Formats: sequence, structure tokens, C-alpha cells
Amino acid sequence: MVRRRGRKSSSIGWIILLILIIGGGIAGAIFLYTAKDFERVPPTIETPQYSYWNAKDALKIKILDNYGLKRYQVTLSDGNSIVPVATADNLNGIKEKVISVKYPDGKLNRQAKVLILKTQATDMSKWNYLMGNSAEKTIKLKIDYRRPDVTVLANSYSIAQGGSALVIFQASDDDALAKLYVEAGGRKYKAQPYKKKGYFVSLFAWPFTEEDFQAKVIAQDKAGNSRAAEIPLYLKNRHYRISKIKASDSFIDGKITDLAEQEPKYMKDERLARLKSVNEVMRKDNEALIHAYTSKVSDKMVESWKINPFHLLKNGQKVASFGDHRYYYAKDKSKIISESYHLGYDMASTKMAPIFASNSGKVVFADYNGIYGNMPIINHGLGLYTLYGHCSTLLVKEGDEVHVGQMIAKTGMTGLAMGDHLHFGILVQGIEVRPVEWLDKKWIKDNIVKIFDDADKIIFNADNRTQTKK
Repeated sequence: MVRRRGRKSSSIGWIILLILIIGGGIAGAIFLYTAKDFERVPPTIETPQYSYWNAKDALKIKILDNYGLKRYQVTLSDGNSIVPVATADNLNGIKEKVISVKYPDGKLNRQAKVLILKTQATDMSKWNYLMGNSAEKTIKLKIDYRRPDVTVLANSYSIAQGGSALVIFQASDDDALAKLYVEAGGRKYKAQPYKKKGYFVSLFAWPFTEEDFQAKVIAQDKAGNSRAAEIPLYLKNRHYRISKIKASDSFIDGKITDLAEQEPKYMKDERLARLKSVNEVMRKDNEALIHAYTSKVSDKMVESWKINPFHLLKNGQKVASFGDHRYYYAKDKSKIISESYHLGYDMASTKMAPIFASNSGKVVFADYNGIYGNMPIINHGLGLYTLYGHCSTLLVKEGDEVHVGQMIAKTGMTGLAMGDHLHFGILVQGIEVRPVEWLDKKWIKDNIVKIFDDADKIIFNADNRTQTKK
């Protein structure tokens, strides 16, 4: 318990204050109100965001004071017993203290559904008759030991390195869920509500630069209880092409210099440094913009989602693949001066060929973006975005709704392009994935359409069984 100062200490405080006021008059009073030692701001107490607790994980309480803390006490009560769980009397003026509170086994009624958490703190100020400023905060903690329920209803049978997959699952908790997401390849993918309450859907990806992969649904309630449900997937590792490209003086003096001159931070006096600056630093900045625009996922309920195979250019031919690891050299192939990854699928047909939308969506970006040149990005829902780089002409603007068959742009050679072509990219929640999958009607049928069909059967059969029981 926090020790209370007795009447004697209080009396001494009064005497000292009276001496100051009487002896100093108005000057003494002004001193009391302006002196740093007599500041009047009480400590701040920060308790858990949610008033739930699983009684397993430690609670974190933060106490802060602008002048300096002197003491604190934290107690837990089940309504009958009050148990001190954290106490300190001599903090010597520290301005921040994080307290870790553990459940006091054997001291409280384990059957109690609600506990009272009370935190008291006092600072080092000489205000309040030298007793300091005090703060107190009390919250009710609802005790919840049960983990959320998670069931995977349907998912893609396999996923390729650099590819995409779909999962539909059910998740519930007696109270509200605090966190719900798909963890895949060490990244978190947002899940959208699907069909009705308690069901969710998510597209996720296996980054092509990572050899190992695992995916699972993570659900955590407000008490901190969590459950992980593995998404069973057959993994297909892929080997991506490695190529070495000679960086000629004419290439650096031409395209590279043209790009570098657009912004001073990329322009370097030395040729090879200029190449590296554009190929790596500018590229990184351009991709950061792309990731920012393609990482957003709606919170709205998904009633249905359909995607057509992408057919972009009439009589288009592939000129470069996704995932190529490109190494640049000047004269000696063994001396690499720069490197980068190719994050799209390049196609070419005729000069300034029309680019058509294969799927409806909303334009979230349509502007110039460094090495990608003129570039529209379209949101197709469920975290799936398409990107069209090096365009000569943009026929859409940000905010436009795009329809199937609509001409959205024309191919070109803006940005870091040596010839007229389309750089086509697909991203799932900000992660670049293999476009070739989304060009394939059979892949979409097996990995997207079938998953929705299988999940719908389970969801509607469950509803029918519930209605029959009623």
C-alpha cells in the first residue's frame, strides 16, 4: 500500500508554507505559484486500450509526469479482496515508468468474471502542502480465458513462389475480435467480411524473393487470447531468371541521364554512380509510391467477386518476364555496378498500341512515376491492383471508374524503357505477384472461382442446418 503521510508531516508542510507566505508577502505567494518545485500538473496514467484481460499475459501500465514521479501503487480487486500487485515509494523523480502487472495467483477468486484495476501515482512536486500532485485511475477488467474460434472453409490448393492464393474462413469470439488477419510469408494481409457476419475472405501472396513460406489465419480477442489456423497449401518453388546487362555510355548518357535530371537528388556527376542512383534509389522511391497506393483494402462486406483473365494488348507478345534479377556491368561482366528486379510482365505489339481494361475497377493513380513513366493503377477489389507502365498517353484519371473493354492508355517508352512496350504489374495488398497467373483462365478457375464456390456451399449449408434446427 502507498504510505500516507501522517498529521505531523502535514503540519510541517503547513508551517513551512505559512512562513513563506507571511515572510514574503505577495512575493512569497507569487513564488509559490511560479516556482518549478511547486508545479501543479498531476501524473498521467495510461492503462490498456481494451478493458479485457486473459489473466495470462502481463498488463502494461504507463505512468508519466512532467516534473518527476515519487511513488505509485497498483491494486487488483475481485470485489471482496484487494491485492497490491505493484508498489514503489522512492522513484527519485523519474518521468516515465512502465509497470508490468501479473495476475496474483492464489490471492483472488479465480471464478471472478470482473476485476477492478486501480492505479495511484504521486509526483515530486512540493505543491499541495509539500505532498505533491496525485492521480488515480480505476478500470474494470472483464476476464476472458477463451481463445477465438477460427475455421478455414476453403483455400487455393497450392501457391507458387511469387504467386497468389485465396482463403475464405470463419472467425468468432464471445466478445469482439481485436485483430484478424492472414499472416503469410511474414507479412500481414487484411481480410474482408464475406457474405455475412463471421465469415471473411483474403487474397495473399508469396513474395518471389523468399524461398520459404507458410500461411495462417490469426485471430486475437480484446483480452489478448489468440488462435492461429494454418492454411494448408502445396508449395511450388520457382527459379527466376538471372541476366547480365551491359550499361553502355550511350545508355547512361541517354535514358539514365534524362531521368536523373528530373530531380537533383538522383543526378550524379560520375556515370556509374548516376546509373546506380536511377536504377536503385529512384526505383526504390517509385516502388514505395506503388506500394502505398496498392496496400489498401476495403472494410466493406464482399457479396461477390469476379475476375476475368487479363488480355491487355491485341496480338501482344511477351518481351520480358516477372521476377528477372538483372545485374548491370560496364565492361567487365564480373564487375557488377548495379542490380534490380523486374517486377512486371512486359508485352509489345505495335507502336502506341491501345491498352484495354480486362476487368472493372477504380483508378487510384494516373500520373508520371519515374522509371515507370506514365502509369495508371487500377483497384479491382479484394486488394488486387493492376499497374500499366511506360504509357505514352493516359486516357483515365484518378477516381475514374473503369469498365471491361474500356481503353485506358496507349503503350509507349516513357520512364526507363528503351522501346515501345507495356510493363504490366499485378499486386496483392502491396506485394508484386506473378502476372502470368492472372492471364490464365484455368488458374483463375482453379484458384479463385472454385474457392468461392466451395466456401459458399459450406456457408449456405450451415445456414440451412441452423434454420432446420429452429
